[in-house]
Amino acid sequence: MSATREEVLRDENLIEYLQEIARDSAFLHGVLMRTKETPNSPEVASYAPFTLFPTRVPSAVFTQVLTVQTHFNRLVDRVSQNPSFLEESLASTIKVDDFTARLFNIYKQVKEEGWAQAIVLGLNRSDYMLDQSPDGGTSLKQIEINTIAASFGGLASQTPDVHRHILKVANLLEEQNRILDNNPAAGLARGLAKAWELYGSESAVVMFLVEDLQRNIYDHRYIENELWKKNVPVIRRRFEDVCRTGHLDQRRRLFVDSKEIAIVYFRNGYMPQNYTSEQSWDARLMMERSLAVKCPDISTHLAGTKKVQQELAPAGVLERFFPDEPETVAQIRATFAGLYTLDMGEEGDKTVAMALANPDQYVLKPQREGGGK
Repeated sequence: MSATREEVLRDENLIEYLQEIARDSAFLHGVLMRTKETPNSPEVASYAPFTLFPTRVPSAVFTQVLTVQTHFNRLVDRVSQNPSFLEESLASTIKVDDFTARLFNIYKQVKEEGWAQAIVLGLNRSDYMLDQSPDGGTSLKQIEINTIAASFGGLASQTPDVHRHILKVANLLEEQNRILDNNPAAGLARGLAKAWELYGSESAVVMFLVEDLQRNIYDHRYIENELWKKNVPVIRRRFEDVCRTGHLDQRRRLFVDSKEIAIVYFRNGYMPQNYTSEQSWDARLMMERSLAVKCPDISTHLAGTKKVQQELAPAGVLERFFPDEPETVAQIRATFAGLYTLDMGEEGDKTVAMALANPDQYVLKPQREGGGK
């Protein structure tokens, strides 16, 4: 007979044993990261953080997630192609945030010159929490949407098998049977492969733009391996490499180490510390000006900023992007947790007053990616 999770949680010895099983299972299935001490060594790795048991998600909420993600992808695409909205939304931010201002300057330069490439690839990750209401109901609330360097699609492809094994050892057989197959690495690779095909050159390569310290390299490798299975060639380069060997030809094709780049897949470039010199910024501008497909391009990067997310929250704004789709608007808005400006002025003052009156009901959300640092 299958046990219940409550019974398992009461058994301290079993929980301790399951932790050992879980760590070993993570190694066996490749849910791994390099260590902080040796981030570039292929010889030392540890398991990536994960929960002992999978999170229970009501089926209605899961269906809601699947439905609304397509809407969010369309929203990001439409925002990225709306210069006036981007400029209005980020006007106050670029006055006080040098990083966003520099990204925005690249956006303006490329827009004024004219986009060399009409194809844009978006690999977005939307993050949610489950909100428990006083009456016991559960609803979905979005924390943020990530449009650049969205990670853990590779490792997440392996965690279902890790959790299945843990649940089997714990005799939680009913829960084990409910674990769904999930292979986002293959899905991400399909998107990259399609963009590579549309670029139209079999000799061109997909370039992963990566960080100097590569703790999360195994997450990348799952996607790389899926691309190689499709005979799509992949290289890994840093900003430094693009600075040193990158150039554009007369057609604005991008070459790095003499290889034509079909896609620049940004797994770097989302935090100020990623740009270690002026040459790094020059390299970003060169890539954005190029014929290569960008994942994401600079406008999609800006569309994913927290300030833009906040500007989409007020009544009437989503309707600008879906004027004839009230159901789509309602489904997106249902996931909003409440986002308020801290800009100087009347609206910002109202937000501060609300937060001071009920500080336990608000979270201060930083503009930064990568954990807000």
